[in-house]
Amino acid sequence: MAVAPGYIRDVAKKALADRETLPPSRRAGTLVGLARANQLASGEDLSLSTLIRMRSYLSRAKSNYRQAKQRGLDNKTSKAIQAYNLWGGDRALAWVNKEIKKQQ
Repeated sequence: MAVAPGYIRDVAKKALADRETLPPSRRAGTLVGLARANQLASGEDLSLSTLIRMRSYLSRAKSNYRQAKQRGLDNKTSKAIQAYNLWGGDRALAWVNKEIKKQQ
């Protein structure tokens, strides 16, 4: 089991907070993504299977996130960034990979 460090929890909390200020048409995040954000934000223990799912999502979504960042967008102006940050943001992938290696 692993608990996300504060910098990842903070990114998830901010993404959740920013999402709440937006109209429904501008909100990103599936039910799974929102559940993950709430797990991260509240500092829940994350199982190995959850870490593996996080790695899968973050790896797939990284290029969309980076393209949006290069265009100067943020949580409130890009669903790609908002969704990625719900899963812990840019630094989460390295942390997840490290945690998976420790547990295998």
